[in-house]
Amino acid sequence: MKKELFDSQALKKLIIPLVFEQFLAVSIGFVDTFMVSTVGEAAVSGVALVDNINTLLIQVLSALATGGAVVCSQYIGLKTSHEQRSDLEKAREAGEQARRSAGQILLIMGSISFLLLCIALCFNGQILSFVFGSIEADVRSNARIYFYITALSYPFLGLYNAGAALFRAIGNSKISMKTSFVMNIFNVAGNAILIFGFHMGAAGVALATLISRVFACVFILSILFSTDSVIRLQSIRDLAPEKRMIGKILGIGLPSGLENGMFQIGKLSVSSLTSTFGTAAIAANSVAGNITSCSNIPGNAIGMAMITVIGQSVGSGDSEEAKRYGKKLLGIAYVGIWTTNALMWIFAGELVGIFHLSQEATTLAVNLLHMFTLVAIFLWPLSFSLPNALRAAGDAKFTMTVSILSMWSFRVGSSYFLGKVMGLGLYGVWMGMFIDWFFRSAAFLIRFLRGKWAEKRLV
Repeated sequence: MKKELFDSQALKKLIIPLVFEQFLAVSIGFVDTFMVSTVGEAAVSGVALVDNINTLLIQVLSALATGGAVVCSQYIGLKTSHEQRSDLEKAREAGEQARRSAGQILLIMGSISFLLLCIALCFNGQILSFVFGSIEADVRSNARIYFYITALSYPFLGLYNAGAALFRAIGNSKISMKTSFVMNIFNVAGNAILIFGFHMGAAGVALATLISRVFACVFILSILFSTDSVIRLQSIRDLAPEKRMIGKILGIGLPSGLENGMFQIGKLSVSSLTSTFGTAAIAANSVAGNITSCSNIPGNAIGMAMITVIGQSVGSGDSEEAKRYGKKLLGIAYVGIWTTNALMWIFAGELVGIFHLSQEATTLAVNLLHMFTLVAIFLWPLSFSLPNALRAAGDAKFTMTVSILSMWSFRVGSSYFLGKVMGLGLYGVWMGMFIDWFFRSAAFLIRFLRGKWAEKRLV
């Protein structure tokens, strides 16, 4: 009888650290917003606007790292399949390919993130003006300072994402979780010292973020070069370009990067609309966005687990096992999303209250959280967890097409119509987001149930 790639115990060992890691990742933005809120709404708004740009770049980098993780996980699944058939020579070759994919994803991530750094530093003011148009002077001043400093962290963040994705690909999510934990300590301590001790405001938040990302990068790369696993890099020569392997990684990474990039650009377009509703709306949107990110933690963690579990299943050649794991993980995602959103509904007022917003912004934020909860419990896992099952098999072009079409046809279009034309303001913007979710949920669910995605392979 064929041994399961991931039994219940193995799934727990993979998923539980991913949940904690996602909590730690989300809490960085949450803590930044909370601490800088003591400086004033102008600082909160400036940080929030730039974080929209940073999120765009982070999502593109994460998608590229996912491309590497998919290729690596499929080679690991292929290696396991050969080992089960006692074909040790082919198993050794598959393991070597997995290691080579690790070196290539580091090369890709390092190169692209450095290019993004150069663009951000050279065109700081122009990017802010293009994306957000005319904003209040004090908000713009905070945004420029925050943008300059956080841009310096892009190469470190890119390499960290690559390392973390590779450890997840082999099922070792504890490494990235531990790194995130220490990174958060650096970030919180840095915020406390620089904001409350040196009164640096937005600049203090940015410096703390930079320092924490430098540490995370150095730490995870040192482990990658010393780990006793299939992805261990033996020397700097492992980073030498290999056209064929780069092509495989970019075959998944580029569609995923374009998908995430266009998705975030759409959100930036909507944020530009939000900025016209005034400082209270910007602050409420930022706070509500940070809190809802916490409620999405289980769904995000399961989405990341799908890359590993389904990627290895497809790589081993077992499409039925891939489908079974997809259904099982989606069910777990729903349980998690229902739990966190129930808590968010109950404690919405208390959660918003800790951010010291004006009464107008507080009321807006609480209402947005209640709206979000009612829709997320049905649509969020289908919209954002399930597509990772398709990507893990190599079906990235489909997810890209659906996401881009849905974002620009439904979220952006509906947000402008409902928010601007119909005069619903920020509520209309969030309603547009829900319409987008409905369309993408239907498309991804139909694709998943048809099952042909599980027959795709990259290796």
